Amino acid sequence: MTRTRDRGSVTLFTAVAVFPLMLMLAGFLWDGTAKLRAGREAYNVAEEAARAGAGYVDQRTAYTDGRYIVDQAAALRAARSYLATTGHTGTATPAGTHAIQVRVRVTEPTLFLALIGINDIAVTGTATARLVPGVEGELQ
Repeated sequence: MTRTRDRGSVTLFTAVAVFPLMLMLAGFLWDGTAKLRAGREAYNVAEEAARAGAGYVDQRTAYTDGRYIVDQAAALRAARSYLATTGHTGTATPAGTHAIQVRVRVTEPTLFLALIGINDIAVTGTATARLVPGVEGELQ
């Protein structure tokens, strides 16, 4: 004896139960990818801003003492200028006499997490660039 009345009820239940779960999983993947992109962008911008600053040598010290150190004022201006041109907010600070450290915060809007009240994802990237003079790269 076959029952035709129950045919397809499990399929309908599965579709109704699984669809929201699949939608939620897709949302977390979408917004998780946005966080990864923001992290990569934050690190890249911080790295380039630090490089922009670390190349400024204090010429007075180089000519008088033969030591190569970063011109802190010029380096910080260059790093902050780079940040301003990219449109990101961040800080540039000296990291000793031979390096500049830059910290950048990147915020990305969310798509699916906004449905539960999380409207954006913020990621901070930090990079330090060191002045390495000479072909051998030894500090003096």
